[in-house]
Amino acid sequence: MKFSVNQQDLQQALNYCQGVIEKRSTLPVLSNILINASKSSLTLTATDLDLIFIHQLKNVEILEEGKTTTTSSTIYDIVRKLSSGKKINLTLNDKNKLHLESEKSIFNLNCIDHSEFPFTDENFNQDEFSLKSKQLLKLLNKCKFSISNDETRHYLSGIYFHQTEVEEKNYLTAVATDSHRMSISKIRLDKKIKFEPIILPKKTIFQLCALLDNYDGEVKISNMKSKIKFELSNSILISKLIDGKFPNYIQVIPKNNQKKLEINLKSFLNSVDRVASVSLDKKDGVKFNLSKDNLNLSVNNANSGDGKETLAVNFEHDLEISFNSRYLIDVASQLDGEKIELFLDDTGSPALIKDPGDFDSIFVVMPMKG
Repeated sequence: MKFSVNQQDLQQALNYCQGVIEKRSTLPVLSNILINASKSSLTLTATDLDLIFIHQLKNVEILEEGKTTTTSSTIYDIVRKLSSGKKINLTLNDKNKLHLESEKSIFNLNCIDHSEFPFTDENFNQDEFSLKSKQLLKLLNKCKFSISNDETRHYLSGIYFHQTEVEEKNYLTAVATDSHRMSISKIRLDKKIKFEPIILPKKTIFQLCALLDNYDGEVKISNMKSKIKFELSNSILISKLIDGKFPNYIQVIPKNNQKKLEINLKSFLNSVDRVASVSLDKKDGVKFNLSKDNLNLSVNNANSGDGKETLAVNFEHDLEISFNSRYLIDVASQLDGEKIELFLDDTGSPALIKDPGDFDSIFVVMPMKG
């Protein structure tokens, strides 16, 4: 195997692989990436057995075809420290060492034979549908911060994707909750799709976000019983799904929150962020003291002090309610409009948060006691 590749292209591909590979793996070959040089393309594959990532670099100068595997973290560390955009020459020699050369740098990296790399090419069903990358990224970004970190309830440690129908329009709807807060976001589909509801794992979501951040185009999606496949123009991500039943989230959405609080989004985000500065672990509630068109925000921490701030708002009632500041900041950071709308009921009831700039996303945040 012998080929030359551009430093930046290789660095980006290896960077994606780093997100998949587990730092402490029981099988040595799982710390490696599979490098396959054939025809005029270079294919890199990384897996942790739950997630498979395949990335293809096209128009690579391949002098001799071949395959090998080498430690992902090592080659990534070397490549990112080489001069940007320069040519890197790689050769696999007889002693199963990968010879890497660029400008004045020469490395010989240990390899494990490619035959030991666990790789299965799944037969996915033909029920494929496509989404625009920015639409899929929107669903992931609006929901990912609400994913639960609670290991015991594994069915909450991902985003629930399912097809919904509202007034004869079809949507792909995404939901995530950690039982203190919930995000729901949907995108309109051109037509009804064949798609079984799934729960997509957290690691897959973050890997997918990294890919979609740098990609503008169509994403082809197909799923079978326990796996899902995302195809971008140069990358494929195949992931196992979370086996479990997602709770009935519809019944959690507040139905009778009539008290509407409207605030300038930027002012709200900055105010909450500032007063929460005295809360060391962000666990202290930010207290809302509401009267007509006036919001007093306050945080009180026994160890570090207290903070207060006043905001002019649109509100017609009197109410006191407390929220986890982190939850409010997470939601507000994902809104598109100029304003944030909170629909409230009483001190102990969850708040329904809407974005006037995106009618297809809503958020629910539980209040804090005390």
